[in-house]
Amino acid sequence: MSNICIFRGENQFYSHGVFDICSMFPAYYNVMIDLHTHTLFSDGVLLPSELVQRAYHAGYKAIALTDHMDMSNVDFIVPRLVKAAAELSGYSPLTIIPGAEITHVPPDLIGKLVADARDLGAGIVVVHGETIAEPVIPGTNRAGIESGADILSHPGLISIEDAALAAEKGVALEITARKGHSLSNGHVAKVAMMTGASMVINTDSHGPEDLISRTRAAIILRAAGVPEESIETIFSNSRKLVERVGRS
Repeated sequence: MSNICIFRGENQFYSHGVFDICSMFPAYYNVMIDLHTHTLFSDGVLLPSELVQRAYHAGYKAIALTDHMDMSNVDFIVPRLVKAAAELSGYSPLTIIPGAEITHVPPDLIGKLVADARDLGAGIVVVHGETIAEPVIPGTNRAGIESGADILSHPGLISIEDAALAAEKGVALEITARKGHSLSNGHVAKVAMMTGASMVINTDSHGPEDLISRTRAAIILRAAGVPEESIETIFSNSRKLVERVGRS
């Protein structure tokens, strides 16, 4: 367990960079990690600072700030989220990860934007998948997977072939709490389990009312048809992504 509960920053709970706080927060395995959220840098309603505080109050232990981006704003938003995450980490027990959601970009341009976001400091890169709730360009799921993004969000009616490629590439498929996008959760879970693709559960939060507890997340997974014995594996997938960012 000692290499799981990793947090960064300096405050009254920990100091000197990286510190194992499993003994301080033994309930780490029972709290929420959310790797897809939005601030007012895109279409969210909260400043990064308030989103982090709201998430802490909701019982979170890790959050990624993944605002919508394309070629017009990636170089503006990512550095500001990096700065906010670094400074807020000195005053919060949460792991705060600057990120990006590459959104409604022509598939041929997705790979470059994923690379650009990483170069600018994004720790988690999400690609906005082919949700059935929006007119996303066909081929976006495949391009997002091939780009090496960390997460393909709300991938809609993703094909078995694309899910198998996600399993091969190590790209997580998202089960989402967000209204509209969540209509295809059952399909996403089914093809992920058929192909061995990794799944994560996120909120795609745009406001404080969208944040959920781990208990609620487990209910959403059950509703998507995920067997009880696989639910902890999905939560573990999110923990592993947080660990990977911590090692980078």
